[in-house]
Amino acid sequence: MAQARFLVTGGAGFLGINLCRYLLGRGHSVRSMDIAPFEYPERVAIEAMRADIRDAPADAAAMRDIDIVVHCAAALPRSRRKDIESTDVEGTRLLLDAAAAAQRVQRFIFISSTSVYGIPDHHPIVEEDSLRGVGPYGEAKIAAERHCDAFRATERLCIPVLRPKSFVGPERLGAFELLYEWAYSGRNFPMLGDGANRFQLLDVEDLCEAIYRCAMLPRDQVNDVFNVGANVFGSMRDNIQCVLDRAGHGKHAIGLPIGPAVAALRLLEAVHLSPLYRWIYESASEDSYVSIARLQRRLGLTPQYSNRDALIRNYDWYTAHRGQYLGKTGVTHRVPWKKGALSVAKWFF
Repeated sequence: MAQARFLVTGGAGFLGINLCRYLLGRGHSVRSMDIAPFEYPERVAIEAMRADIRDAPADAAAMRDIDIVVHCAAALPRSRRKDIESTDVEGTRLLLDAAAAAQRVQRFIFISSTSVYGIPDHHPIVEEDSLRGVGPYGEAKIAAERHCDAFRATERLCIPVLRPKSFVGPERLGAFELLYEWAYSGRNFPMLGDGANRFQLLDVEDLCEAIYRCAMLPRDQVNDVFNVGANVFGSMRDNIQCVLDRAGHGKHAIGLPIGPAVAALRLLEAVHLSPLYRWIYESASEDSYVSIARLQRRLGLTPQYSNRDALIRNYDWYTAHRGQYLGKTGVTHRVPWKKGALSVAKWFF
């Protein structure tokens, strides 16, 4: 498909803007669909549609003249349960209905998450492993994948499903902004345990490449589920320390006793004094990595950025744009999260 017309849901989000730029750079036309305004310089180069994926008529309108849908839109883990369920599950079903009814749409690429695996008892995780999502977000991603499975079975649409590890890069803030801000401010940074656990991340550029191959390669190669994660990665301590080293203040990752620290974070979450949710703090001291063998074999893709490369690239973007986000908070990956009690904890490190 030399030139295709893409619909990117969640196009104003962190993954969405990076994907829009990626597709524009390869000569394709792009329509973004998002409830948030598309406030980027690329606004003049795409068609920005401000709409909610839970609106069936809007979904039908969004599919007009589209060849490939990339469904990135989601209510993220810090959203209310009812918003996660209505957006991530019902919104996905409505989009699939609209795509199946649209004569021109041939592919529907769904961005899921490795949160569908919960906290596994073995590694690496493969695509056939059982799904047991932690919390409303992980559970919703599993339910959305089941909708994808049902539509794939009809053979009307090619439906690749990607399960990326936590991904970073330009425009990413959210939980990672905690590390970047402490590093920038010349603080040590806490970690659960000794940080020796292997913890895989992903650069958004590599995720965009995986999406692109799912859009362009033959149907029989891509009509499946794929884990996506960095090929080169180390420990949680390595992840934290590379950012602290980049900041240049001579600071270090400081280990905390796992039991008391998790209990404290659980309590702070319960009283809404911490932005960190269960899946983050319960997996932070555990090994967390997936097999990318299927990605390499079927899509011919080995992600190029290591964890270190991805984090430093994101931190450098943060330092260049930090002033734009001072005083701003929200629940998406594109803004800092309200830190609550963690803003006080910073001064002890």
